[in-house]
Amino acid sequence: METFEKIAHWVNNIVWGPWLLILLVGTHLFITIRTGFIQKRLGQGIKLSVTKDADGTGDVSQFGALTTALASTIGTGNIIGVGTAIAAGGPGAVLWMWLTGIFGIATKYAESLIAVKYRVKTEKGTMLGGAMYALERGLKLKWLGVLFALFAALAAFGIGTGVQANAVSKLVGETFAVPAWISGTVMAVLVALVLIGGLKTITTVCIRLVPFMAVLYVAGCIALLGVNHQFVLPAIAEICRSAFSARAAGGGFIGATIMMAARYGVARGLFSNESGMGSAPIVASAAKTRNPVRQALVSSTGTFWDTVVICLLTGLVIVSSVLSSGGAGFKNLDGDLLTHMAFGQIPLVGKIVLTFGLITFAFSTILGWSYYGERCAEYLIGPKINIPYRLLYIIVTFLGALLSLDIVWNIADTLNGLMAIPNLIAVLLLSGVIAKDTKYYFSGNNIDEVDKTPILLRSELKDKG
Repeated sequence: METFEKIAHWVNNIVWGPWLLILLVGTHLFITIRTGFIQKRLGQGIKLSVTKDADGTGDVSQFGALTTALASTIGTGNIIGVGTAIAAGGPGAVLWMWLTGIFGIATKYAESLIAVKYRVKTEKGTMLGGAMYALERGLKLKWLGVLFALFAALAAFGIGTGVQANAVSKLVGETFAVPAWISGTVMAVLVALVLIGGLKTITTVCIRLVPFMAVLYVAGCIALLGVNHQFVLPAIAEICRSAFSARAAGGGFIGATIMMAARYGVARGLFSNESGMGSAPIVASAAKTRNPVRQALVSSTGTFWDTVVICLLTGLVIVSSVLSSGGAGFKNLDGDLLTHMAFGQIPLVGKIVLTFGLITFAFSTILGWSYYGERCAEYLIGPKINIPYRLLYIIVTFLGALLSLDIVWNIADTLNGLMAIPNLIAVLLLSGVIAKDTKYYFSGNNIDEVDKTPILLRSELKDKG
């Protein structure tokens, strides 16, 4: 097991080398420019997300698609992932996470636009889409679409369920002394009950759960910052200073280079909001929308809520809590323990907010990623894989509760990076289409226009080679 851990860590460092950070951040910046700083339309996207599109074509509402996407993105990355980034990269990693979120809004918009534009319809009338179809239909690069689908189908077992189940079992075990196998069993049973109903059941659960859990967690973090109000401004200053300084961090934090802060901040930022990874566009493709730009705007708001709001609040809670204690007992802690101890510094409500947030965030992520993985497996093999994939996903949910966190995080990180590569290639090579559609639909009143592009049947796509 020790050898396997070393190999997983080595591979992860290669995949997440400087070249991938440059590709990811460069894509965020490039698409921001090509779309005319699409972030300025964030308010319009939020408004559209709660507006029913009566003229839209799809399987679920725009809000349903958004909450399902948020279910998968708002997970342990927003809590444990932030702690892991701070433990490995210092407080400055929080700023890099936040910046990744700001500019990642543009990439989430772009990847969702092409996913909806190139989606296909099954013989049963349901919509399928994502980077694999954009690569196949838009660029005639089916082999890259196959690679994306393969990486995503495998990544679902890591980022989707393994990491989530592992984080919950450790927290419940430390807080309530519940054995990991019991936590794993309960989660597996609950997941199985939801997955039986497919996308519409997943969406129904997410519509009810996601807004509730997010609002309560944000309110809890604001309350915690109120308790630590004297250390909030020092925490912001420490985060900003550490992001661009190679000097040893103060207040009990480890010293970290600028590269380390950026590497872990950007990596955990991607892990959390998934901008550039190509996951959220898979469910965006099923949304009832009259044109690709409308749903792309709605999808882009997910990155804002996930990273710009929730990850930032978590980072401020952790850094301010460490500073308030003078750093005592916080040195050389793993990310999960750093988060637990930081929240635990705040009497009574600290552990309640952490426990509630982690359990609900993790459960919703498991549900959202089950859909992503299943759709990618279906692209590779066909509808016959759906039931076996769900069964395997449920089993991995149980097993994930028993594994080592380091192994799970490294494997999840590696697969995230691998699936991001073909997705970013699709976004960059189709950036002309993205810029053209953006300009067209935002000129005059075209944002309300119904898209006339025919949607192919999946069988027709295969016939076309």
